Amino acid sequence: MKKLFCFLGAYKKECILGPLFKMLEAIFELFVPLVVASIIDTGIAGGDRGYIIMMCLLMAALGAVGLTNTLFAQYFAAKASAGFAAKIRHALFAHVQKLSYVDTDRIGSSTLVTRMTSDVNQIQTGTNLAIRLLLRSPFIVFGAMIMAFTVDVKGALVFAVTIPVLSVIVFGIMLITIPMFRKVQGQLDRVTRSSRENLSGARVIRAFRQEEAETERFEQEADSLAVMQKAVGRISALMNPLTYAVINLAVIALIWTGALRVEAGLLTQGAVVALYNYMSQILVELIKLANLIITLTKTAACGNRIQAVLETPSSQKFPDEDNRVLVSEPGRIVFDNVTFTYEDAQLPALYDISFTAEKGDIVGIIGSTGSGKSTLVSLMTRFYDAEKGSIFVGGCDNHSCPKSQLRDMFGIVPQKAQLMTGSIRKNLLWGKADASDEEIYEALKTAQALDVVHSKPGGLDEKITEGGRNLSGGQKQRLCIARALVRKPDILIFDDSASALDYSTEAALRKALRRLDYKPTIFIVSQRTASIQDADKIIVLDEGRIAGIGTHEVLLSDCTVYQEIYYSQNPEEVKSSECQG
Repeated sequence: MKKLFCFLGAYKKECILGPLFKMLEAIFELFVPLVVASIIDTGIAGGDRGYIIMMCLLMAALGAVGLTNTLFAQYFAAKASAGFAAKIRHALFAHVQKLSYVDTDRIGSSTLVTRMTSDVNQIQTGTNLAIRLLLRSPFIVFGAMIMAFTVDVKGALVFAVTIPVLSVIVFGIMLITIPMFRKVQGQLDRVTRSSRENLSGARVIRAFRQEEAETERFEQEADSLAVMQKAVGRISALMNPLTYAVINLAVIALIWTGALRVEAGLLTQGAVVALYNYMSQILVELIKLANLIITLTKTAACGNRIQAVLETPSSQKFPDEDNRVLVSEPGRIVFDNVTFTYEDAQLPALYDISFTAEKGDIVGIIGSTGSGKSTLVSLMTRFYDAEKGSIFVGGCDNHSCPKSQLRDMFGIVPQKAQLMTGSIRKNLLWGKADASDEEIYEALKTAQALDVVHSKPGGLDEKITEGGRNLSGGQKQRLCIARALVRKPDILIFDDSASALDYSTEAALRKALRRLDYKPTIFIVSQRTASIQDADKIIVLDEGRIAGIGTHEVLLSDCTVYQEIYYSQNPEEVKSSECQG
């Protein structure tokens, strides 16, 4: 948590002025009981109406000045805490963008969302309260006790006994509940994760009729949270009755001794009222201080979790952006004995992969589920780093390329079609920020997506909802393909990105890709042999190893794995060959 305080550096003035104005408010508040005592002892006892009015005006003035100080303190505290939280969010988001796929896989997306939202909100709340109350509450407690001694030393001895007892109760309960609150926060994270999974996967849950099972699972998580909250609530609930019992006993003692001293002429009635008011101030501020410390404990826990993310170094190191390398063979890809294993996996996802793809080649990648197809293309762009071997992109080792230079060589259409909230144009400009409408329409035409734009009232400016939910699966895939094509990269990667397209649209897309004038190297990852059988080269993967490389005809005659895949998708050809035999 301490390392996060650097983000408060821009708000030093607010962090000083906020507590300062709160202290001024507290000073004026400490004078109020003395004014009340003066009204009782001088104004009421002497029947001096003018004096009473004057003292009431003084109280109003003290209240107005205190309110003014409070408003200034609230403003500075809000400005500092909101700015502090914003800077943490910016730093956290920027750091997450630098993490590799391995790092984000390890941390978990739901954890990062919780850190970015509820944890930062807790830090903002804790900072706001700390600026306003961290100095004010102790000042009021000790200030009220000192003021009580100025009123009457013997009467104030009750304070000297009461305050330690109250402190033991308040801080004892606080020490018991702090670890419990930490467990509650952890369980709240699990409830948040469950909520996020259910909301994002609502369609899948309904499709498989798992509503009742998921509802039951969520209720179990929520019930566990409720049990924890009730347990800590029962202990916290003891604070008010115990403190009020102690205060009431102290008040009884105060009034008893005060009455005796008033009767003896050693103390005035107003002084007794002032002592009572100071006792009330102490009680209120001790409870505030206890709640503040509990809040700060939660804040520290949240801050430590955020700091842990910020201190997580990226497992990948890229050369400085100024150290750009010469791309001597644009579009050429070479895998040289590459092996890769996912973290905590028992076996490699890819083992001893070697092949070469020349500029302009169309390379198909096929294999059973889990054979390593997506992993292979992810290694090209350094989304993951190879465990062994080397990968050369454009004639240079991909470890020697700065990140921007390496990624600019690629146009990627991911397996999951993901569009961002905004217009169609805004999404397509991710491929090339300064692309003209002519370039955009050219990419749309190649991607067979012109009809998607023409069917929308807003055309390129048609709004896309979160995740592209106002589009069909095929429409999203075609727009994602267009987004990659706008860049006109040296290498195009289609990671099973035509699965939602019908056969005629996919065939038209493959034909259009062959007619591209800038001749990129194209990698097509697919489960369907029909999608890749026209490729110049097909790589067949089987459990992370290359089972065969060649054209469709060569593999159909020589590669058993390819034969199994092809004939399972084209059973009529098996029957035809049997009839001929």
